[in-house]
Amino acid sequence: MNALQPHLGLHKTDLDTPVLLLDLDIMEANLHRIAAVCSRAGVAWRPHMKGLKIPAIAHKAMAAGAIGITCAKLGEAEVMAAAGISDILIANQIVGPIKIGRLVNLRMHADPIVLVDDRNNIAELSAAARTKGVELRVLIELNTGLERAGVLPGQPALDLARYIVTQPNLRLAGVESWEGHTTEIADPDEKKRAIEASVTKLTDTADLLRQHGFSIDIVSCGGSGTFDTTAGLKGVTEIQAGGAILSDVRYSRKYHLDFPYALTVMSTVTSRPKPNRIICDAGQKTMTINHTAPEAIGIAQPYSLKFSAEHVRLDLEGDNTDLKVSDKIEFIVGYAETTVNLHDEMVGVRDGFVEMIWPIQARGKIR
Repeated sequence: MNALQPHLGLHKTDLDTPVLLLDLDIMEANLHRIAAVCSRAGVAWRPHMKGLKIPAIAHKAMAAGAIGITCAKLGEAEVMAAAGISDILIANQIVGPIKIGRLVNLRMHADPIVLVDDRNNIAELSAAARTKGVELRVLIELNTGLERAGVLPGQPALDLARYIVTQPNLRLAGVESWEGHTTEIADPDEKKRAIEASVTKLTDTADLLRQHGFSIDIVSCGGSGTFDTTAGLKGVTEIQAGGAILSDVRYSRKYHLDFPYALTVMSTVTSRPKPNRIICDAGQKTMTINHTAPEAIGIAQPYSLKFSAEHVRLDLEGDNTDLKVSDKIEFIVGYAETTVNLHDEMVGVRDGFVEMIWPIQARGKIR
């Protein structure tokens, strides 16, 4: 039994800490907001689960209209398939005999799609799929400016497409890219232009492949930091936005999104060594600070945070004698995708009371 299960119905401030909290009303509103944007634009929604990691949330998204999901790693896809989700884009290359063996076995239970950008890897996928007697869908990943993985748009992608169709048991289903290099542009007009320039390379390549006789059904892109633009761009068939379902300080401060925060961490004050210092029991093992620092809720005066493994220290500009040892402080998560991966459970609350406790089943699935 889940260790937190007896706490169903308690107020969140009565929980043992540190604990990861999900405001269910906010999460559901964020989810339906993304679904509505996609619906109005006439594009499919395939939310990315790399920060969500809970099949129950994936099922909620699909009930709201998502056609399937996106995963970062094969291990995440295996968890989601075991929970009954079939249409899964693994937005990554699956490389090496161990992972490829897992992939073709997964194909017996679900319909995964994988990204490709290398001929040797494509040949290995084909051989494994042929041995297993299955067909794998693949998307060509394009580098449209992020400078990470992917072949260049245009002729390099066309050359790779010609190679893919020579490989048995593979089906070229489309193209994919991630315009992540545009997410932190502050000026809205400049950001929109940058997104359009990046995605145009993707859609133009899709058109080029169609002109040469390839059936390109999927043109996939668009994360939480860009989806409000990408959903409306001609030629895009689906977007992958998922992080905004939870939202966090990073999405607000750096991606300039106005989605309310659904994910927080409740902590306990464990020491008050000075009137201007507060020590809590939620350190780097509870909240990551690799991208953006968390923010304390209800601390009116300016403060700075210093994290150790097990503690966070709040240094206030002035004195505070209201908060005492054993009081609670709630933090807005700085970056949900890495914070969720630290926890075994996510506690769903509504109006402050515990309604649901979900195991984070895809936690640690880094392979």
